[in-house]
This record gives sequence, structure tokens and C-alpha cells, in this order.
Amino acid sequence: MISIVLAGAPLGKERLRLNRATHTLYTPERTLNFEARLANAGQGVMAGRPLLAGPLALDVRAYVLVPASWSKKKRAAALKGEIRPTSKPDGDNMLKVVSDSLNLVVWTDDSQVVDARVRKFYSDAPRVEIEVRHEPTEGIFG
Repeated sequence: MISIVLAGAPLGKERLRLNRATHTLYTPERTLNFEARLANAGQGVMAGRPLLAGPLALDVRAYVLVPASWSKKKRAAALKGEIRPTSKPDGDNMLKVVSDSLNLVVWTDDSQVVDARVRKFYSDAPRVEIEVRHEPTEGIFG
């Protein structure tokens, strides 16, 4: 199993933007920076290891800050996991940014991910935790 932790606020993959002057599409800089930081964290974990082969399972846990405006009671409930974030970033966009960032870093291509899960929690320490493991293929159908 490979575990990667990236400190800082989680981010989802942002849409491509259009430069009206040159009529070209570009990826927002915030997304590029996040992808680069995540790829760098992945490279640190994978140092000296070969890229993972075969079917993979991906577990992404995003920890976002509790809003400062919340009462102490609501904040405590959020930190215990009794209240979960339903705000941005979207889970599917987080999965996309993680899977794209780790191409050719942890695995050859994100098409290898056959099982994926994204969960969001509140925390005092915003971060993204990623676990990648080989997905067994034998015995799936009994």
C-alpha cells in the first residue's frame, strides 16, 4: 500500500478556462500548483520504487477547515465527524485532480484505478490523505 499526505486545503480539478485574447484553453494556475505539489509528494513516497502495475484501489480523504463562524458546539460536532462537509470541493473533482496528478508518478495511467472512494471530513489541519493499493482480481465472482 502507498500512502500520501498533502498538507493544505483540498482542491478539486477546476474547469479549463478560455483566454479570450488568444482563443486558447488553459488550466487555472491554482489547479496546476496543486497538481504539482501532489505529484511531488507522490514522488517522495515512490522514490526508488517502480510504478504500480495492474488494477488499483484508491481511497481519498479530504480534511477541510471548520468554518470560523460556527459555534463551539457545532465546531465540536464537526471535529467529531457528526457533521460532514457538503461544500466544495466536489468529491468527483477531487478524485480527478488526484488521479491526474499521480499519473506516471505512482501508476502508469489512472485507467488502472478500478475502485475509488472519496470522503470529506472537517479538521483543524486541512489536508488530503491518499491510499493506493493493489486490487485483487482473483475470486471476484466466487
